[in-house]
Amino acid sequence: FLVFGLKQAWACLFGGAMLALIMGTRVVWPDDAWLARYDFVFLCALALQIAMLAFRLETFDEAKAILLFHIVGTCMELFKTAAGSWVYPEEAFFRIGGVPLFSGFMYASVGSYLARVSRIFDFRFTGYPPFWTSIALAVAVYVNFFSHHYVADARILIFAATGVLFARTWVHYRVFRFRHRMPLLLGWLLVALFIWFAENLATWSHAWLYPSQQGEWTPVGLSKLGSWYLLMIVSFVLVTMVNRPKPLDTSSSSQID
Repeated sequence: FLVFGLKQAWACLFGGAMLALIMGTRVVWPDDAWLARYDFVFLCALALQIAMLAFRLETFDEAKAILLFHIVGTCMELFKTAAGSWVYPEEAFFRIGGVPLFSGFMYASVGSYLARVSRIFDFRFTGYPPFWTSIALAVAVYVNFFSHHYVADARILIFAATGVLFARTWVHYRVFRFRHRMPLLLGWLLVALFIWFAENLATWSHAWLYPSQQGEWTPVGLSKLGSWYLLMIVSFVLVTMVNRPKPLDTSSSSQID
């Protein structure tokens, strides 16, 4: 259990650093500083990403997946802020419209975690559906993030399709000398729950605010947990586009549930 926790913390390196930056600057950043708080977080995140590549804490293949997720996340940010789903209450020089550029690194931190955790725990899969079906599901999730503002929200259908596709999928992971396994659907839920907790800390730190939080901060509603779960699907599939899911080698005696 200790090794599992240490490996998870190591996989969360980029995301943990981002959350620490956001919370720390909320407490100590002066209001009259010549550099905006959001810009400082952006420059630190950029330096951190370069350092992780320079010190080989991330591979270039992982960086490709992270960059892709960065772009996908920023596009969604531009749309969602324009639609009034949430706002960034502070000023920034490094921004596109109303979206400060550090926001893309928050999405990238999710991609970084998924890419690193799959390598650190040496993920293998059984019961994985045809790859094209996971691509189609991720596209449906991403489109629904936009389309539900204009037509009926299809997330119930998407959840049902996710269950049908991945109900038999197990992820096999190596903690120390032996392999353990977990339903992939449960793994996504646990990661989404962790991100929901982090989101509460981030909104408390005024990294961004939902409309209900602009007068006085309140905890993020549990309904957002479903949104993060769907985002897990998009994130996971983006990573698998660079590093395809590997099947479990049942012939190896070291691979024990």
